[in-house]
Amino acid sequence: MLMRTDPFREIDRLAEQFFGTAARPAMMHLDAYRDGDHFYAAFDLPGVDPDSIDCTVERNVLTVRAERRRPAGDGVELVAAERPMGTFTRQLFLGDTLDTDKLEAGYENGVLTLRIPVAERAKPRRVTIQANGNARREINA
Repeated sequence: MLMRTDPFREIDRLAEQFFGTAARPAMMHLDAYRDGDHFYAAFDLPGVDPDSIDCTVERNVLTVRAERRRPAGDGVELVAAERPMGTFTRQLFLGDTLDTDKLEAGYENGVLTLRIPVAERAKPRRVTIQANGNARREINA
């Protein structure tokens, strides 16, 4: 029997594990943006049961975990399996300027959207300056 060796097999396996494949992506896709006094993070989670989504914040680390399962049962016959299944996890490191105590989450049309207000201490504010004793003027800080 002839065995053929592939010197790049281990490199390919590690690359698939780190970067993912078309059938099993390494992470969930996300858009993040700031609009006024709020920061938004939108995660693509199509076909995920909302009950399987877990969102936690510990210190300044936001972790989103979701699971997509295949239909199971005695009469289920798998004909094609191209959609990624399993558990997906994504972590974001949030700045101290966000108020994670007031984080809001919603799931609609396969998109998990997190809305995090900017902390009051991080918002621009006016500072009163005294000059020549009693004269006062305000500037933006």
